[in-house]
Amino acid sequence: MATDAPSTLRVQLVEQPRLQKLKEMFLSKFGTAPEFYVRAPGRVNLIGEHIDYCGYAVLPMAIEQDILIAVKPVKSQVVQLANTDSSYLDFSTNVNNVQINKTKPQWHNYFLCGLKGIQEHFGLNNPTGMNCLLDGTIPPSSGLSSSSALVCCAGLVTLKANGKTLSKVELAEICTKSERYIGTEGGGMDQSISFLAEEGTAKLIEFSPLRATDVKLPSGAAFVIAHSCVEMNKAATSHYNIRVMECRLATKLLAKSKGLDWKDMSRLHDVQSGLGVSLADMLTVVEAVLHPEPYSAEEISKCLGISLEELRSQGLSQNTQDVSTFKLYQRAKHVYSEAARVLEFKKICNEAPADAIQLLGELMNQSHISCREMYECSCPELDRLVDICLQFGATGSRLTGAGWGGCTVSMVPTDKLNTFMKNVRKAYYQTNIQRLALENNSLFATKPGSGALVFVEA
Repeated sequence: MATDAPSTLRVQLVEQPRLQKLKEMFLSKFGTAPEFYVRAPGRVNLIGEHIDYCGYAVLPMAIEQDILIAVKPVKSQVVQLANTDSSYLDFSTNVNNVQINKTKPQWHNYFLCGLKGIQEHFGLNNPTGMNCLLDGTIPPSSGLSSSSALVCCAGLVTLKANGKTLSKVELAEICTKSERYIGTEGGGMDQSISFLAEEGTAKLIEFSPLRATDVKLPSGAAFVIAHSCVEMNKAATSHYNIRVMECRLATKLLAKSKGLDWKDMSRLHDVQSGLGVSLADMLTVVEAVLHPEPYSAEEISKCLGISLEELRSQGLSQNTQDVSTFKLYQRAKHVYSEAARVLEFKKICNEAPADAIQLLGELMNQSHISCREMYECSCPELDRLVDICLQFGATGSRLTGAGWGGCTVSMVPTDKLNTFMKNVRKAYYQTNIQRLALENNSLFATKPGSGALVFVEA
């Protein structure tokens, strides 16, 4: 795994017409040409949903869709942000007074997360101002990590503009922490693959310490992304952070029941590590310790031997204070079973048996069922789309990203790809006027793309 800082490369990495259009718009907007460009890709998670923040490995790949920012450092201490999409309003701020609005997560706030993360890491007292023009091809609120790609892009922009260097791993870790400025309790998958991705290979991303291992996907299969046309913004709803909190509370109850130091444990992986047992053993522990009925905050505090006030002040995050019940058994079962599926997926890819495409597809199907039933992060449209994809030839199909909307990812034998695309388009998009309007950007095959880059024109 390369850990060097993203290098400055020449412009052939981005198609010339798009870059030329961006350059012309920058000139028109700011009166000068950009000095450099930064690109960060979106990602699709093939398997391993909602387990990165629990400490478990995930298996994503970067996609070809990306965020591209043209940049010109300026002498004033003002950052001016503009977007090629006129529906996103211009924004400017003093670099010494960055304010991030958690209650209304507009597009510029994600840029400010990356900006602030780099500023704070280096303790920049006099950071440079910048003029920036953004162009994005990742469908927003689709589960393909458009927001994290923007945070990563902004972090790399700020790093380059201020003449600093960091390794890819360091950048990923800083951008993971800085996205929390907007209130999203993410685990680091999105930022890690954005920086560590390499063209042609998926990655097993492991945490503590952060590292990435190549995973060669079967040559006879294509991965197809299909947007449900239901948007979901993690920072704008509480669903995501409630799941994070449920996993944290399950961790504490499991740890206490086994005599571990539960107060210092916050991730389900911590319990497995503390007990020194397998993932299969942890599923047995969950069955023995937790009950399927929802827990109240009062019951959790009683199990932990602390007051309700202590639980609220120490255990619950700000936006989960008012949640009345928590499904700890279901969330823990999903996490431990999903973590096992990730490792099995990687093993099959490495061994490449003759029926690999079928075996991998079955793991994806099991993952979706668990997301739907145990984690309850699907929605009727995602379930319908998965059913359609399986009906028309996918060996496996599942939601990808946080869920509650966004996209599915399907594994499709390459010899069935054209027929599959035609049938899914007809069955899901052409039967609904609203979906039909979004069809062109909603269904596409993708292959593993490269990670974040800084580049200049040739």
